[in-house]
Amino acid sequence: MVATLLEPQAQPKTKLAVIDCDIHNAPASPQALDKYLPTRWRRYKETYGSRLQYPGTAYPRLHPNAARSDSWPPNGGPPGSDLEFLRQQLLDAWEMDYGVLNPLYGAGGRNQPDYAAALAQALNLWQVEEWLDPEPRLRGSIIAPYEDGRLAAAEIDRCAQEPRFVQVLLIARTQELLGRRKYWQMYEAAARHDLPIGIHFGGGGGWPITGAGWPSFYIEDHVGMPQAFQAQIISLIYEGVFEEFPTLKIVLIEGGSAWLLPLMWRMDRSWRLMKDEVPHLKRPPSEYIRQHFWITTQPIEEPPQPAYFAQFLEQLGMNDRFLFATDYPHWDFDAPDQALPTNLAAELKQAILAGNARAFYRL
Repeated sequence: MVATLLEPQAQPKTKLAVIDCDIHNAPASPQALDKYLPTRWRRYKETYGSRLQYPGTAYPRLHPNAARSDSWPPNGGPPGSDLEFLRQQLLDAWEMDYGVLNPLYGAGGRNQPDYAAALAQALNLWQVEEWLDPEPRLRGSIIAPYEDGRLAAAEIDRCAQEPRFVQVLLIARTQELLGRRKYWQMYEAAARHDLPIGIHFGGGGGWPITGAGWPSFYIEDHVGMPQAFQAQIISLIYEGVFEEFPTLKIVLIEGGSAWLLPLMWRMDRSWRLMKDEVPHLKRPPSEYIRQHFWITTQPIEEPPQPAYFAQFLEQLGMNDRFLFATDYPHWDFDAPDQALPTNLAAELKQAILAGNARAFYRL
């Protein structure tokens, strides 16, 4: 559900505990990270600039930066760049216990791997100094140069010494499917430090962003993102990532969830018919999903009849795997008092709003 935009001081408070698992903070300017970059890479940035693996897609003109129209800070910076305004509009307005930062800066999607590693490190240093240190309610996501498994593992090892980092952040559309072995060093490092992998909406990977070509409209990109999440789940399971790393945990961020149940059914049926091709899988794919995957709530696809949503949850069997998220400051922001279906039991609602995340991230 998309919340009605309200002025920060007019927002109603929720009486339940809230942990927001998807907050997008941003540097205040293109130069904001320079002081965290080594001299070599600062000069590289100034001389050659960044080269992304994908051109990206344009957000609607009405919503530059995909942001809520009321989320631009008074100081003129981009949405998500002003900590005090973020406190006022999100953390304080909803009396949140914690919030997990997911800065979408595209560091892992740079063509130059060493520059990607330097930029990832700069983002992680920036998170600690300018966000985690001054605001104890915030937790960070390790930005990793994920297209190079060795470099990604090194950055995870470095950042894992900081306990306020609670996951490793990737983007859904990568250069290759995430089950491929080029990524396995990254998974080994994440599992070694008991850090989940967060796979977030977005990216391009250098390829058409659907399974059949380039779309014409922004709405096709926005609605079609589950294609990428499905492809990644299929790859991670069938290529044996969880047999190799049995403690690895994955959280799917901003990808929806209604498609997950039929994907389980389809994967299980195919596995029963062709399991001899993947003898390394010891169990039906649905069991790996229920053991290794978590899901953020934003966006929740709701059926026309509320009873059907309860039926979906019962059949999915993953109530303890839903983590609340607002997607602040983006235009499809979900407010805590409007995001969840009204017919949810109070105990389940509190688990989704805070309890599940508290256990998952050990908050």
